[in-house]
Amino acid sequence: MPPTQPPLSQILPPLICGTATFNNLYNPTITSIPSNSIIASALARGIRAFDTSPYYGPSETLLGTALAEPSVLKAHPRATYQLLTKVGRIANAEFDYSPAWIQYSVRRSLQRLRTGYLDVVYCHDVEFVSAAEVLVAVRELRHIRDTQGTIKYIGISGYPVPLLAELAEMVLRETGEPLDVVMGYANFTLQNGTLQSRGLERLRRAGVSVVPNASPLGMGLLRSKGVPVGGKGDFHPAPRELRDKVLEAARFVETKGEKLEVVAIRWALEQWAIQAAMLGGQGGIGVSVMGVSNLAELEETMRVWNSVLDGLEVVGRSAEKDELQWSLERRKDIEGLAQGVWEILGTWKDFTWASPEVGYVNERTVKGVIEDSDSVAKDSKV
Repeated sequence: MPPTQPPLSQILPPLICGTATFNNLYNPTITSIPSNSIIASALARGIRAFDTSPYYGPSETLLGTALAEPSVLKAHPRATYQLLTKVGRIANAEFDYSPAWIQYSVRRSLQRLRTGYLDVVYCHDVEFVSAAEVLVAVRELRHIRDTQGTIKYIGISGYPVPLLAELAEMVLRETGEPLDVVMGYANFTLQNGTLQSRGLERLRRAGVSVVPNASPLGMGLLRSKGVPVGGKGDFHPAPRELRDKVLEAARFVETKGEKLEVVAIRWALEQWAIQAAMLGGQGGIGVSVMGVSNLAELEETMRVWNSVLDGLEVVGRSAEKDELQWSLERRKDIEGLAQGVWEILGTWKDFTWASPEVGYVNERTVKGVIEDSDSVAKDSKV
């Protein structure tokens, strides 16, 4: 790490707006997503970091377009927010971690996001490639950081928590420099807490600065109406038995006058803010990544998040006595509902699905940039 660069934990905001939803995987069509309004409203509400990826279809382009709106540019110059993107995953079963592809992917992300630098670049879904390929990609990203200055911080992301920890340990051992950031998704939720129980301590020992938790709804699993089915059909990897248990839990929560998604979001945001503080962001608060598809979801997320902050000891923020009391009482109520949900889940609590699935084979047999037009076309798949 350049000696003048502060640890990522000192500058990364504790709530990041995720844009994995800016495609037709979670939504019927791309045109149904008010991406410009979401980004402008998120900035107006205090969000200062955005997570995306080339793999998320048009997400990078939509985000870059939204941030380039004249009114947004005037109110929120580039230096006032952070952009996090990824490299390596091209399509559902196509990955390329070669130096040539990493270089190409970074240049393309800069163009799509209309920026001169990227605050964080992750190696995307590292479980689909070998450890040796991950090491090559991390070294190449650091080379870009040190020679071109278009990347500030480097990390890995993926699903299997033990593997994320193992790779972070390997990077430290092989290079003498720790990863700045390791992001897990769907592994600290009301259904599954393994990112905390099996990951945090190992990642801390591996020198990682920040561990963001993405997808606190488990890729839409923890919803009262079931998993999302967008324009590409039912993509969710959760087995039918787990889905049925979640719907049973949703009915239980409804008898208490609540919605499962509200309880799940509140529980995950609050508990991660507390339990992941040692590997958190600004203010010593565990970092969460929340994706939304419309303004109503953004408004609900921010309402819950601000209420969570009311109950925490945050430097520079002091809640009114009534707000503090309400937040603490709400935490107690949510913890009681969580206990009821866990009783219903039974053995499905902390269940994780296989990633990659049995029989997976990387379809990309020739690595590197072969034909730009072909590469861009493939990269638009989700």
